[in-house]
Amino acid sequence: MAITYHAGRRIQGTSTDAAPIQGGWKELARTTLGSTNSTLDSGTFTAKKYYQVLVNIIDTAAYENRVRFNADSGSNYAFRYSQDGGTDGTAVNDTNMLIGKGGGTTPSFANMYIANLSSKEKLMQSHQIYQGSAGAGNAPERWEGVNKWANTANDLTQVQLINASGGSYNTGSEIVVLGWDPTDTHTSNFWEELASVDLSGGAANSLSTGTFTAKKYLWIQYFAKSVTDMASARITFNSDTGSNYARRQQVNGGSDGTGTNLSNIDLWNDDMVTGTTGFLNLFMINNSATEKLGIGHSNQQLGSGAGTAPQRREAVIKWANTSNQITNITLTNHRSGQLDTPTTLKVWGSN
Repeated sequence: MAITYHAGRRIQGTSTDAAPIQGGWKELARTTLGSTNSTLDSGTFTAKKYYQVLVNIIDTAAYENRVRFNADSGSNYAFRYSQDGGTDGTAVNDTNMLIGKGGGTTPSFANMYIANLSSKEKLMQSHQIYQGSAGAGNAPERWEGVNKWANTANDLTQVQLINASGGSYNTGSEIVVLGWDPTDTHTSNFWEELASVDLSGGAANSLSTGTFTAKKYLWIQYFAKSVTDMASARITFNSDTGSNYARRQQVNGGSDGTGTNLSNIDLWNDDMVTGTTGFLNLFMINNSATEKLGIGHSNQQLGSGAGTAPQRREAVIKWANTSNQITNITLTNHRSGQLDTPTTLKVWGSN
């Protein structure tokens, strides 16, 4: 059997070797602005059952980001949202869906998930980080929302981002639409594995990816286990331990807390109980000339058994480096305990 090895550790044989494997997230559409525009439009794409939408936004003035599907400007949308962990706001019978707004011209990054069945209302989860004032001395802002398009007759095949505040999206702003369907058998996956390391050799205080290829979009995952009480798991980029990080986060639905001029990023509670585990998903925009912005969600076990509820944390983070892309990530324990086997750190990426 003829086997070849491709980028992203993909293994591929000839068509006669075996049936193609089921596909992953595939890029369906991308629009990158070559000049300012009040709309960022994906154009029409092939319908899939699920979508992930990545938006890299550069505004010319104060912005209010709103989304439409299939260019439908009728009163067919409803949404619920929160800014910086505040009280929920809602809107019904609207002509679009609010996913975030801000008062300046600094970059923002949005990540959206959409379920697409032609006969059902289209449901979306949205998260956005707004950089805010430059520098690690200023915490970023965050928006989160759930949205629906009350169309039960058509597939979703177009996503438009609209600046409704009178400003425009600047040159370089970009929307990328990814699709996934259980019937897919393609091998052109958007997310390429860049690094995967674990503590298979035993407990330690840190775990590093080593150097990986720079990519514009990053998806970072880690699974951590503690040896003893008080273990923690914090991340740094490119071995930078200076006061160059800032974050905003909420724990278990409480009020947002912020951290500025940090030497690392903590994305869950430090007080891990002996032998317990935690898991993180973090999506980032990784442009060399702008601060690196990320949207993260974590689940921390806290204790074994169904009698102990886990802890959730949602956060937005930034690394105030405007000269380099992230090409190395280190997970480090910062308390008295240690990280234990099978702590794992994995990075996916794409341009």
